[in-house]
Amino acid sequence: MTSEQQTGEPWTILARLVRPQGRHGEILADVLTDFPERFADRRRLFLVFSEINHAPLREVALETHWLHKGRIVLKFAGIDSINDAEALRGLFVAIPAAERAKLSDDAVYIGDLIGCDVIDLNAAATIGVVTDVDKQASLLAVESRNGDEVLIPFARALLVRMDLTSKCIEMRLPQGLLEINAPLTDEERRAQGAPE
Repeated sequence: MTSEQQTGEPWTILARLVRPQGRHGEILADVLTDFPERFADRRRLFLVFSEINHAPLREVALETHWLHKGRIVLKFAGIDSINDAEALRGLFVAIPAAERAKLSDDAVYIGDLIGCDVIDLNAAATIGVVTDVDKQASLLAVESRNGDEVLIPFARALLVRMDLTSKCIEMRLPQGLLEINAPLTDEERRAQGAPE
């Protein structure tokens, strides 16, 4: 592992190790990638402490894997007992971002959207920063400047430009969209009989 990988290279998280699965060092993991079939192409993986702290703890060689009830079971070289597997519980499996699967031109990785500023060109204003993405509903969860969460449809019709390198998403939002899920004002709470 090079020092560049240890310090500066972006990482992509593939799985979270949950618990031992079997007697020979197998580990059950939550799949955190849309491409679990790509484990078949991977032999070199890295274990990291968290989704935020990507400092690699160690490099591991993948011997085998299989899908199991919506999760994946991983067997790493040198991890040969329940105790060995238990010591890895809670760690994340990662690869250098440069090694992740190639996407079609109109697709993006969700992790690349996190941390992007969302700018509404119609209002000429920065709405906030993407903190999460709801894949099922295609919604960006954006933390606004005042700390409220705003849900914005991640739709091609609204998207003007994305620059993932500079972490910027420019959109043209319909008038009133941001008010749909805005917090209630004191007056609205009183009208609904809710405590203030």
